[in-house]
Amino acid sequence: MSESAAEPVVTITSTHNGPYEVVGEVQILASDGTVVRETSKAFLCRCGHSQNKPFCDGHHRRLNWQEDQPDAAPQ
Repeated sequence: MSESAAEPVVTITSTHNGPYEVVGEVQILASDGTVVRETSKAFLCRCGHSQNKPFCDGHHRRLNWQEDQPDAAPQ
């Protein structure tokens, strides 16, 4: 049996009425392809009101933002 490198695992979780939590070694890129951040954990805006997009800055709490419905797995 041959040895192979394990594929890196990245998990993205929708937090309740909050941002996406990204866990795993990732590069976050700008629209032009430049690296914004290399990290193993980040919180990305889901409400659309962050002044630091794509990152969450907590505006969802100040505005009492709530998700329309919990994210569901695709059918």
